[in-house]
Amino acid sequence: MELNIRGDKITVTKSIKDYITEKMERLNKYFEGSKNIKASVLIRVKNNEQIIEVTVPTSKFTLRAEEKHDDLYAAIDLVMDKLERQIRKNKTRLNDKYKNVIQFDIPSESDEEEEDLKIVKRKNIDTKPMDEEEAILQMELLNHDFFVFKNVDEECVSVMYKRRDGNYGIINVK
Repeated sequence: MELNIRGDKITVTKSIKDYITEKMERLNKYFEGSKNIKASVLIRVKNNEQIIEVTVPTSKFTLRAEEKHDDLYAAIDLVMDKLERQIRKNKTRLNDKYKNVIQFDIPSESDEEEEDLKIVKRKNIDTKPMDEEEAILQMELLNHDFFVFKNVDEECVSVMYKRRDGNYGIINVK
């Protein structure tokens, strides 16, 4: 796996690069032809937190995980555990859908019981035209993390969502 390791407001030292490279090698066992995969690792600092974001795009799907911790090395360990957990949790679906991209013949002693993920509820909504301020108000009144509406400013359907930092984001569907 080819790695692109970069830092934002932090200098990435050789020891950090070596540690990340060593940990990322754990993922090679899951991919056939892992030499063709280019993973991106971004290390950021916000206040006292070390944030590491790992994105592994393949030709069929993308794995992504992000972790925060006071200690950078602990954050690296956490993000690697999260990526492996994502692969193990979805291994059957990934194998069925993307044969020859991922191999899972490694026996796992802690193979979590696989759950069949299915749609358990479907909703139809009538969206009414409104501006973004009214959408935020409606979302807050409903106590939801997101809200779908017809955006009169953009003349499209939009999804307003609450970000982890407490601010709002918007996705416009054109």
